[in-house]
Amino acid sequence: MGKLKIVVGAGQYQNNPGWIHLQQAELDIVKKENWEAYLGSDLIDYILAEHVFEHLTYEEGLVAAELCYQYLKSGGSIRCAVPDGYFQNEAYQNLIKVGGPGPADHPAASHKMVYNYKTLSQVFEFAGFDVQLLEYVDETGRHHAVDWDEDKGIIFRSKKYDPRNQSGTMVFPSLIIDGIKRE
Repeated sequence: MGKLKIVVGAGQYQNNPGWIHLQQAELDIVKKENWEAYLGSDLIDYILAEHVFEHLTYEEGLVAAELCYQYLKSGGSIRCAVPDGYFQNEAYQNLIKVGGPGPADHPAASHKMVYNYKTLSQVFEFAGFDVQLLEYVDETGRHHAVDWDEDKGIIFRSKKYDPRNQSGTMVFPSLIIDGIKRE
C-alpha cells in the first residue's frame, strides 16, 4: 500500500497527483470528529495545506496543528504555506490582510490571521512538530528559500512554481514550512 497523502482546503489547485484533495466540507481540520469520521484509526504520511491556515484564527490554527500532529504517522509531515506577513510590498500586504481588500466574495475576505515565519513556526512547534523553514521573508525583507522535496507536496504559490515569481523578482511569495512529527 502506498503512502497516504492528503491536501486539506484543496481549493482550485489540484497540482499534487496521487494525493487525496479535500475541501472543508469533507474534512474540517479544526473538528476532531471530522478527522475521526474521515480517517477512523488510519494515520497520514503527508498533509499539505496551501493557503489554509490564514483562514483560521490563531487559536483555530493551534487546534488544527494539534489535530494534524495526532493524525500523522511518526516521521510524517505537514507542509503549510500561507501569505507572508514580512514581505515588504504594500499592494501584497493589502491583498493578504485580515478581512481582505474588498468585497465579501474575494478569496482573502475570510482571512483571519497574517503570519510571519516566527508566528507560524510557533503554532506548529506548540503542537509538537519540528519545524523546517522552506521559504520565508525575514524582518529585513530578505527572501530565503531552500530546495525542498516535491514528494512531500507541491506548493503552487512558491518561488519555484508560481509563474509570477519566475522573473527573478518575488511578486507573490508564500511562507512555507514543513512540520515534522518526531519518530
